[in-house]
Amino acid sequence: MLLAEDPATLINHTINNFNINPDKLAVSRIHESLSTLQQARDLRVREAEAGLKKLSRQLATASSQHAELAASHAPADHADRIARLDTTKFRTAKAASDAEMDAERLALQAADLAARLQELELQGVEGDEAARRRDPVDDEVLLRLKVYRSLGIDIERDERDGEWSKAVIRNDRKGDVHVVNMDKKFSRYFYANYFWQTL
Repeated sequence: MLLAEDPATLINHTINNFNINPDKLAVSRIHESLSTLQQARDLRVREAEAGLKKLSRQLATASSQHAELAASHAPADHADRIARLDTTKFRTAKAASDAEMDAERLALQAADLAARLQELELQGVEGDEAARRRDPVDDEVLLRLKVYRSLGIDIERDERDGEWSKAVIRNDRKGDVHVVNMDKKFSRYFYANYFWQTL
């Protein structure tokens, strides 16, 4: 009976019994989804390629700038420049210290000479008899005491050995008084420098 039917009719009946329209619609939706997904992927790939090109350009620019900076600032040149600056700074500081010491020494000499000049002016051209009879060592000590007193410094001797043991420094501008106990282990230059700093 089945073999007696027309093959075309049999195929049509078979197709109608399978009902493939929902499957065709599902396949069509899948194709649309795949197409949309492919477009999204292509867009992301293009964006990633553009970002990569931009980063590559930035890297090339940064590498070029780094090479220029490295070439213009060689570590050896920098170290040499620092060493030269340190040497110049040391020499300048030493010259300033030497100049300060010379200035203090010259100020002391000027004060000594001014006091000596005043003493000579008081004695006159010939000098008085008492001045001629005085011991030159005593004259020198008295002259120094006068210089110190004119600067506001009083120096006292130790009663036991006669050495200078204490100095009282008055600073009228600041309105203060310093008492310095003088020790033999420090040099005269140390005390002179300290007196000038206090004044």
